[in-house]
Amino acid sequence: MTVVAGAAAAALLVTSPIIPQPASQADAASPQTKNVILFVGDGMGTAQRNAIRLATVGLKGSLAMDSMPYTGLLHTSSTVPVTDSAASATAYASGVKTYNGAIGMDANRSKVKTIMEYAKEAGKSTGIVTTSQVTDATGAAFGAHVEDRSKQSEIALQLITQSKVDVILGGGEDFWYPAGETGMFQDEPSEDPSEKSKGTQGNLVNKAKQLGYNYVSSKTGLQNVKKGKILGLFANEEMFQQKPEGEGDLYHPVVSLAEMTKTAIDTLSANKKGFFLMVEEEGTDEFAHQNNAKMTIKAGQELDKSVQVAKDFAKKHPETLVLVLADHETGGFSIEEVNAEDESGDGISKEDGPFAIANSTFNFVVDWTTSGHTAVDIPITAMGRNADLFTGFYENTEVFSKLMQAMGLKVKK
Repeated sequence: MTVVAGAAAAALLVTSPIIPQPASQADAASPQTKNVILFVGDGMGTAQRNAIRLATVGLKGSLAMDSMPYTGLLHTSSTVPVTDSAASATAYASGVKTYNGAIGMDANRSKVKTIMEYAKEAGKSTGIVTTSQVTDATGAAFGAHVEDRSKQSEIALQLITQSKVDVILGGGEDFWYPAGETGMFQDEPSEDPSEKSKGTQGNLVNKAKQLGYNYVSSKTGLQNVKKGKILGLFANEEMFQQKPEGEGDLYHPVVSLAEMTKTAIDTLSANKKGFFLMVEEEGTDEFAHQNNAKMTIKAGQELDKSVQVAKDFAKKHPETLVLVLADHETGGFSIEEVNAEDESGDGISKEDGPFAIANSTFNFVVDWTTSGHTAVDIPITAMGRNADLFTGFYENTEVFSKLMQAMGLKVKK
């Protein structure tokens, strides 16, 4: 086994796409953005992006999410130094710092308008795609307002009756059906007996159908929908099983993130006024909470395939803006050389690997410092119309203001 040299290991972070680049005057003067596709790799910090890159394309290759012309760094704090996904997504969606657990609420528990709501008012279509529950924190913050992220059935109701999101694809069927009323997916499945219907707002799938949504629960069903509003629920909870490595951890979604992303883009782009789409990969966070590097990397590779789908669309539709970021970093993830004398940690926090570096004879291992979130800055990469706005070092709340500026929208008090 060949081991990564110390200098090479140190260089891994140097190649990270986090150095801000100057915007050209031509780009700065570009007109408004028509379409926005925002990718959130939940929990995916710089080191995770590097590990995904090394395992996928090697030392000299570039991921789709990295080969973009504009880069920056985001500070991720909420009202406390270490954010959760709810507060972070609220910062991106509404431009405010708030308490952990808040969905579309400011620190005083007052509703704050989301960028999807502004986009909808401007006549654009909107969409949420995720491998988590569609009502989980990240997606919820773009289209709902509740004081506690755990109110997922209330979030579901708001998505279809208030913010009226046009395309909703992901997991979380359990929150759309009342307890005792099984949906398309078996209650208490063998892989996770805790999963079962637990909705609090009645049968929301039926309600969605009454409101004109095409409801699908399979890959074939999704492929057969050609137009109109779509609600696709493809799992009881997350579209994977997050457990410690080798203990029942699975990542085999009924429909891939890339396929959901393509369907969402194809459907939303029928609107001549444009669209706003948020796409989240949840596995990069959930598996990192389990300190499971193998599956964290696999989820990241699936995210990158989805980013390529969006980039292909943007190349044909230059009025489109594509962004890739994270809500926070999870796990205190680090990339190290293979060195038996440097092993640290025990239990789930011990080193993972070795992992092969693609197109080389080198390997690396992953080490962890926590099973929770950290407060480190995370990278953002951007391409397309007004992508130059997203360079530099700035607070997560500025993503909202920059998106509003890109689309030519004004905040209403």
